[in-house]
Amino acid sequence: MGFTHDFDGERCTFRTDEIEPLWFLAYTRPRLETVALQNLQQQGFDAYLPFYKRLKKSSAGMQAILEPMFPRYVFFKTSLQAQSIAPVRSTRGVARVVSFGHEIATLGSHTLAAIRQLEQERNAADVADLSVLRPGHSVRFCNPALSGLKGLVKSVSSRRVTVLLELMGREQVVSVDHQQLEAA
Repeated sequence: MGFTHDFDGERCTFRTDEIEPLWFLAYTRPRLETVALQNLQQQGFDAYLPFYKRLKKSSAGMQAILEPMFPRYVFFKTSLQAQSIAPVRSTRGVARVVSFGHEIATLGSHTLAAIRQLEQERNAADVADLSVLRPGHSVRFCNPALSGLKGLVKSVSSRRVTVLLELMGREQVVSVDHQQLEAA
């Protein structure tokens, strides 16, 4: 089942096996996802840009930051059945609408709902849950005083990592910032 639509003078086909509204995908210009999102919304489209929480090293320590889950992509759909998607291509921040030949890429609402669920779960996680450092994993110290030494992660909190380290034949417990360690 499908329908055709005139898109910038070309005849494009949309495949649809469902009754629910389809979502389209806009490929944005570099780092202009939020600009594209805002402009699509101002034009009356339902637009969605999922964000993903991740850890980033900074001088203040490990910080959780939000960045686009799919860099350079914004999901959008028409809010009115008769609304054309042709203006999207000239929307500020958008480079093009994703298509495969003459077939415009579409996404079902159930798939987008799964992406929203993943986004909510990830963004609700605290820093300790986001860390690649897990109890029982081997780590290497990056700070100059302990550079090159290896240890075993004992516990992880949002601010500090407790590491079991063997020094001079004895096991020592050391608590350091996330940024002072890397997975070994």
